[in-house]
Amino acid sequence: MDLPLPATSLTPELPPFEVARPERQTVPLVFASPHSGAHYSAAFLAEARLDAIALRRSEDSFVDELFAAAPAHGAPLLTATFPRVFCDANREPWELDPGMFDGPLPAWVNSASPRVGAGLGTIARVVASGEPVYRHKLTFAEAEARVRRYWQPYHAALAGLIAETRAAFGYCLLIDCHSMPAHPAHGANPADFILGDAHGTACAPRATRLVEETLGAMGYRTRRNDPYAGGYITRHYGRPREGVHALQIEIARGLYMNETRVERAPGMQALTRDMSRLIAALARADWSALR
Repeated sequence: MDLPLPATSLTPELPPFEVARPERQTVPLVFASPHSGAHYSAAFLAEARLDAIALRRSEDSFVDELFAAAPAHGAPLLTATFPRVFCDANREPWELDPGMFDGPLPAWVNSASPRVGAGLGTIARVVASGEPVYRHKLTFAEAEARVRRYWQPYHAALAGLIAETRAAFGYCLLIDCHSMPAHPAHGANPADFILGDAHGTACAPRATRLVEETLGAMGYRTRRNDPYAGGYITRHYGRPREGVHALQIEIARGLYMNETRVERAPGMQALTRDMSRLIAALARADWSALR
């Protein structure tokens, strides 16, 4: 039986995720956007030392809108409503930085991962620019409540969609949808899209290649696994031997949004059309070899 949750900065009136479903799922595809959530409670904003725009720059803003055509092509689209900086669904559930908390953490917490070291664990210590998020230290009860109310329901929904798809088709291809800021290491040759398949271990090469070729035919520059090979979701769910393939797609934010103001840019409409074309190409493909 669940214990009562402590008072926290959570907003339980808002469901932690939304699922846009087709009338009938006709393709073995699942689309997910774990980082486009943009609901910030007043209590969380009061805890933070940064303003709302600085916090929002950690989002994959509007990515759910870019892939909104998925249900029209027979595939479900899962979207987190909570922001990444509040609780990161693309991390293990208990990647926590001991320095953020006012007491010792349980021994089973993963406090030694590279993501924790960078300040970007399940509960982020810093935003992408390196600025600290919080005015004060948190309690472990706060982190536990966020994982239980947000991380776990999101992953239960994702696992459920994958299981439904496997039951209906015998296999599933998960497209994990993200966006990326300008990357200084690729300043001279920036990619428009980076495809992460955990260096070929999370997804059949045919799926990665089809996405790569489809985007290339539209005139986009793609790169594989550098610097984003896939996060927790890609590596955890991508199990080709079990008939589940996962491919992470990172989209350059400059294609469709103003990163400074966190606003849609004029390129948003054209990119949304192109993502609809990509979804259509994936829906037309014969994926029976993924069994």
